[in-house]
Amino acid sequence: MTDAPNLTLFNSLTRQLEPFEPVHPGEARVYTCGPTVYNYPHIGNMRAYVFADVLGRALSHKGYRLTHVINITDVGHLTDDADAGEDKMEKMARAQAQSIWDIAAHYTQAYWADIAALNIRQPAKWSIATDYVPQMIEFAEKIAPTHCYELESGLYFDVSTVSDYGRLARAVTDEGEGRIEAVEGKRNHADFAIWRKTPAGEKRQMEWDSPWGPGAPGWHLECSVMSGDLLGFPFDIHTGGIDHREIHHPNEIAQNQAFCCTNGLDTPSNSGAKLWMHNNFLVERSGKMSKSSGEFLRLQLLIDKGYHPLGYRMMCLQAHYRSELEFSWEGLAAALVRLKRMIIVAERLAEAEPAATAHPKLAPMLETFEKAIGDDLNTAIALTALEDVLAAKKFDPGVKRAVVEAMDAVLGLDLFGTSRADLRLAPKAATITELEIEEVLARRKQARADKDFATSDALRDELAAKGVEVMDGDPLGWEWKLG
Repeated sequence: MTDAPNLTLFNSLTRQLEPFEPVHPGEARVYTCGPTVYNYPHIGNMRAYVFADVLGRALSHKGYRLTHVINITDVGHLTDDADAGEDKMEKMARAQAQSIWDIAAHYTQAYWADIAALNIRQPAKWSIATDYVPQMIEFAEKIAPTHCYELESGLYFDVSTVSDYGRLARAVTDEGEGRIEAVEGKRNHADFAIWRKTPAGEKRQMEWDSPWGPGAPGWHLECSVMSGDLLGFPFDIHTGGIDHREIHHPNEIAQNQAFCCTNGLDTPSNSGAKLWMHNNFLVERSGKMSKSSGEFLRLQLLIDKGYHPLGYRMMCLQAHYRSELEFSWEGLAAALVRLKRMIIVAERLAEAEPAATAHPKLAPMLETFEKAIGDDLNTAIALTALEDVLAAKKFDPGVKRAVVEAMDAVLGLDLFGTSRADLRLAPKAATITELEIEEVLARRKQARADKDFATSDALRDELAAKGVEVMDGDPLGWEWKLG
């Protein structure tokens, strides 16, 4: 690739594009808010990790030594994303009559399976919240004398004790954030729990002794402790979904300010991270993005319906991470076709030995790609640059492969590790196997070679009756789609 220009990223805290300037020269330290493992993640949740993966790949591509941490929340997150309700983990454990530890293990493995299916790189560290409870208690003990107060229900953070509380959030009103729990005795409406005491007479499956009595850490405390412990304050970038921008991340920032004894947020690094980055929502008009909808849209549902998960990754890349993305089955199918076209060309290049010398006629495409990635991860334009390289004629295959591999290392579509046949998943409800389809197609191909068009048409109709669409116009050999 050509010499990489500077990387410019949008900082949600300052609300502007900023050149990436690492805290530690040559390094990039990134923390991503991970899942609460009480249920399967839906595909909207997974958009956040595709975004964070592209960010990490871009930083690696630009030459930085990347340390990426993603947390697993297995305690402390309540049924309201603000600061109210039951612990999600405890609630699911009761509903399924299982131990909370078994619930956490099952849904963590399911999440990791989705990570692998979407070709998301493994972070340097998966930080598990329950592994850090002693550090959380130490953190709370340090900030409590100046920034916290105790109520019957727990230890609460007084947001008036730090400068610029809530600056990250976009929706600030005189009444504060309406979804925050109303707890009798709180000094300020926005004050939040650092430690939740177990109510008298109750016993949680997950609880620890603390100076404030037995209980569990508040959700916001976890990320402050794990990010600071593993990356050091201040670190470079904190990412998450846009839903974290209004409550969870402002509360993290307040804790970080208290712990580090920093001042206001006119200096962004006082927040604990120099940049805060958020991906926008994935929108699905039927309402199936909610986990309360029954058959909600999780990655396995897409697979069961015959859509390869890399088609969803392509769908995410087609939109800028800060733009709202609407999900539709038609849009997913179109993204999968686009990916298939790329892989068809990659398969032709697969035998070539990658060559280090780039052709000067490819330079404009390389420049477009570099500028797109450097311009706040504009993957939509980067994809078109990749397609231009794939479509370029009369170039040495080794040179072309090297360029495509370098671009794909950032986009993560696994073009050389995935075949066209891999993309062709049979829906779970299919009544015919891929082997049976190929056998009928072989007979039909022979019939057409023999000019026995009646038999050819009959075999096509036989496949159509079982949901198989045969696409005779495919120039690289007959393709089929099972609907």
